This record gives sequence, structure tokens and C-alpha cells, in this order.
Amino acid sequence: MDIHDFAPGAFLRPFVKTYKIIESSHERINRVLPQTAIAIAFRFKGQVNYLEDDSKNQLPAAVISGLRRSVRLINYQEDAATLIVIFRETGAAAFFKEPLHELFEESVALVNFVDANTVRTIEAQLSGASDHLQRIAIVEQFLLSKLILPKTDPLVAAAVHTIPNAGGIIRAKELAHKLYISQDAFEKRFRKIVGATPKQFASIVRMNAIIQNKQNGQSVSDAAFDGDYYDQPHFSRYFKIFTGQTPAEFFKTPSFW
Repeated sequence: MDIHDFAPGAFLRPFVKTYKIIESSHERINRVLPQTAIAIAFRFKGQVNYLEDDSKNQLPAAVISGLRRSVRLINYQEDAATLIVIFRETGAAAFFKEPLHELFEESVALVNFVDANTVRTIEAQLSGASDHLQRIAIVEQFLLSKLILPKTDPLVAAAVHTIPNAGGIIRAKELAHKLYISQDAFEKRFRKIVGATPKQFASIVRMNAIIQNKQNGQSVSDAAFDGDYYDQPHFSRYFKIFTGQTPAEFFKTPSFW
């Protein structure tokens, strides 16, 4: 499996973190851990399935996925390829008026957000493109046509910066106090722009930080303790939801992105 990352153009850089193109010459299952930003996937070759409860569900050619607390298993069939737009944490709201928090734990066809004719045109253009740079240009042209908010919410952006710096160990009430706003108003703004509540977002950050700390040499128990998990059974339950495996299984052969 080949994975290529492409940087967005200067105008889209405040909203898009990266473009990722995944090509699979053989059948492969990708373990996709929860991340902190909304993404759009355009399949431009072959077939890609979502594995759930021992069943294969074929994904539409264009899918938008919200934040989630649970792992996703993506099955790439032989000779399949996908272009993924990974937004910045506050970036997707610049392109969509719809309430993004309704996408939490969901992946839905992009036609639910974008005119069906537009989506079909993009799909055809991507399939017919001669190389990856041309595909990136097609997607960037689409994104520029959808841009409705050229600036991000500075308050929410500040919160998104603060939460990772705290390793995800911070409460919404404390954040709101730091930002001089009521907790209710803060949570509504955050959820609308990021696509998750501050608590949901922080829990994703916290578990990713624990995984990173373990990979940097900490023991699982120390990483969990530093991540504010003092109850080992509770940590193990959430870890399995997050990764689909027990800590021992996951760190034995960690294979994910």
C-alpha cells in the first residue's frame, strides 16, 4: 500500500491540514484511529469497504466523515485508490453550513452536503485525471467553490490549540473560564465548528497522546496514568473502543494511521 501526502495551496492552508492519497495494489485493511478533524474521501479507483460486525459495507465514491470515538476498519480491494481531504480542526466549518456535530461517529455520502451533479462531476474528473497533482487541483477547485467563511472563529481556534497542549486533560468549564465566555455558549460554538463537544474532542486527544507516549517508551500503565486514567478496567474498555484491540494486542503489532 502506498500513501502519499500533499500540502494544500496557500489559500486553503488555514482550513486543510493535508491531502492523503492511498493506493492499494493488493487487498488490505486499514485500521483508522479516531482523529480530531473532519475528512472527505474520494474513491477514484476500485472498491473500498467499511468493515463492521463481520460484514462489508461498500462506501460511496465520495464520503464525508465526522469525528468519532471508535476505530474504523477500511477494506481496500485490489487496485483501489482514494484521495482524502483532512481538514484542520476548525476548517470544515468554512465550507459547510450544516451542523457538523451531527456527523459525530458517522460517515455519510457527500451528496447529503453537496449538489449531486457537482459530486458526480468531481468523481468523473478524479477517475480520469492523469496524475495525483491533477487530482489535487480538481479537489482544491471544488473546495474553493464551496468556501463560505474565509476566517475561523478565534475563540474556538484558541480552545483547539489549548486542548492538545494539555494532553486532552482539561474540562470545558475550565476552558470557558480561560476564554471569558459562559460554558453553554462556548460549548455551542465549539460543537458547531469542530463537529464534537469539547469533552468528546478532548477524549480523542487524550487517547492519542497515551498511544504516542507508549510508543515513545512509557509503559502502558504509566501512559494511562499520565493520561488521567486511574481506573485500569475503565481505561482498557475505552482503549478497545478507540483501537478495536486490547492494549497488549495493539502494541504487539501496531498498524494504523
